[in-house]
Amino acid sequence: MVTDAQARAAKPKERDYKLGAGEGLYLLVCPNGRKYWKLKYRFAGKEKKLSLGVYPAVSLKEARTLVAEAKAKLRQDINPSEQKRTDKAAKRVAAESSFQAITDEWMATHLEDKSVSHQRRTRATLNNRLLPFLGKRPLSEITAPELLDVLRKAESAGRIDQAHRARQLFGQISKYAIQTGRIERDVAANLKGALKSVATKHYAALTEPADVGRLMLAIDGYRGTPIVMAALRISPLLMARPGIIRQMEWSEIDYEASTWIIPAEKMKEPRDHVVPLSTQALAILEDVRPFSMRSRYVFPSARGEGRCLSENTIRVALRTMGYTNDQMTPHGFRAMARTMLDEILGVRPDFLEHQLHHAVKDPNGRAYNRTQFLPDRADMMQRWADYLDELRLAADHNNVVVGAFKNRERQ
Repeated sequence: MVTDAQARAAKPKERDYKLGAGEGLYLLVCPNGRKYWKLKYRFAGKEKKLSLGVYPAVSLKEARTLVAEAKAKLRQDINPSEQKRTDKAAKRVAAESSFQAITDEWMATHLEDKSVSHQRRTRATLNNRLLPFLGKRPLSEITAPELLDVLRKAESAGRIDQAHRARQLFGQISKYAIQTGRIERDVAANLKGALKSVATKHYAALTEPADVGRLMLAIDGYRGTPIVMAALRISPLLMARPGIIRQMEWSEIDYEASTWIIPAEKMKEPRDHVVPLSTQALAILEDVRPFSMRSRYVFPSARGEGRCLSENTIRVALRTMGYTNDQMTPHGFRAMARTMLDEILGVRPDFLEHQLHHAVKDPNGRAYNRTQFLPDRADMMQRWADYLDELRLAADHNNVVVGAFKNRERQ
C-alpha cells in the first residue's frame, strides 16, 4: 500500500497510473503531475468511483477518513457519489440564495441610477454593518432575533442612525427577494421600534432678518461656475430639499403655469409635488439655461452632463462664503423659510406645510391633492422671494427692516 512518502515522490508518466492504498482507495497520478485520491466501491451491484480530493491538499490520513465516511454511508444504503452531488447542488443553491448573493443582485438593479454618494453610503452600510455577519447565511433562514443581534452591534457602538439605516437596507433587499420568489417575508419589518430612536436632527439655519439679509447679499456676491451660482441663488426660493433641487430636470418645469412639478417617484410618495415658481426663480432658470440646456438636469455636474450636482456643492459654497456648519446648511433654507414665513410674514401654517410637502390631511383623514391651495401657495412663494430681495437690499444699505410684514393678517 502506498505511503505518504511514496505519494509525495510519485512522478508522472506518459499515461495515468494508480498507487493502491487499500480498501478501494488509490492515488491517481496524471501525466501533468496532478495527483487525485479516488475510492472504488460497489453500489447496487455496480462499480462506482468517488473523488476524494487532490494530493497533497488532501493528505493520505484525510483520504482514509473520507473513505471511512463513505463506507458508513454505504452501510446505510446511501450512494456516496450521489450524496456528494446532492450536497454540492444544495451548497450552490444556498450560495445563490445567500444574503450576499441577493444583495449583489439588488445592488446591480437598484443602485445604478443613484448618485455616487448614495451608492457609496449604501455599500459602506452593507460592508460594515450587515454582510460580515449575515453575508453567507441563506436569506430565508435569517430570523428577526438574528438580525436584531447584528443591528445591536452598531447601536451599542453609538451608531444608532447606522443601525436604523442597516435595518432599512435589509428590508429593501428582502422586498426584492420576495418579489423574485426567494423568501416569503421580511423579518426586518418585525423590528420596528426595537432599536433606540435616532435623536431628531435640526439643521442649522439663519432666521433673523438682518442675518438673512447679509446671507442673501453674500449669495448675490458669490462667484463660481454659472451652474453652482444658479443652484445657490435658487435654493432659498424653493423650500425644497437640497437633494431634490440638485435633481431638478428641465422636463419638470412648466413655464406656462410657472411651476416645478416634482414626480412622485422622486418624492417617494404616491403623488407629484408642485412648487410654484416666483418671478425671481424663473429668472434664475432662464439665466442658467444656456449653460445646461444640453443636459436633462437643470444643475448638471461638471464631471458629466448625465449627473446632477454633488450633494456637497452648495455646502462648500456656503463654507466659502464664511458660513460654518453651525450657522447655515443647505437644508437650513427650508427651516429659514418655514420660520420667517410663519413668524414674520404671517402665512397660514397649512400653506407652509403643503409647500414643505409635510403630511397634511383633511378632516376626513384624506391627503390633499397636489394642487391644494396652489394659488395661495404661489402668492406665498412670490411674497417670500420679494421679502428676500428687500432684506438683501436693506443689508446692502446696512438698514434691515424687520416689521414690514409682521402685522399682516394671516390669510
